[in-house]
Amino acid sequence: MHTLNRSALIVTPKQPFLDWVNSVEPDEPKLALKQVQDDPSIYLVPECDTADDMADMLLDFYLEIFDDQLAGWFVNEESWPQDRSFDLFRRWFDVQHYSMLIDLSDGPLIREEY
Repeated sequence: MHTLNRSALIVTPKQPFLDWVNSVEPDEPKLALKQVQDDPSIYLVPECDTADDMADMLLDFYLEIFDDQLAGWFVNEESWPQDRSFDLFRRWFDVQHYSMLIDLSDGPLIREEY
C-alpha cells in the first residue's frame, strides 16, 4: 500500500450540462441526469491540502477539465459553448476534492496519453 503525491478531483455533471448535451442533437433520445452522473470523471492534480490550495488548483485546471468533459460527448468543438468561463464550469459541474490517495495495487502506474 502506497500513498500517491496527488490530490483527486471528482467531476460530476449537473442538470445544466445535461440540458446542453440534450440540445446539441435534438433528434436523439433525451438522456436522464442519472445517466450522465453514474460514472463521474476523476482527475489527479498536484497535492493540495487546504481549501485555498484547492480553489487555486481548480482555477488552474478548470478549462482543461471543462474541455475534456465536452469532448467526452462531442468531439466537434463547434458544438461546444463559446463561453467556457469558470462561472459556467461551476454551474455545469459539481467538484469534490480528495487530498489522500492510497494505491492498493502492486502493479506499476502506467501513463497513457490520449
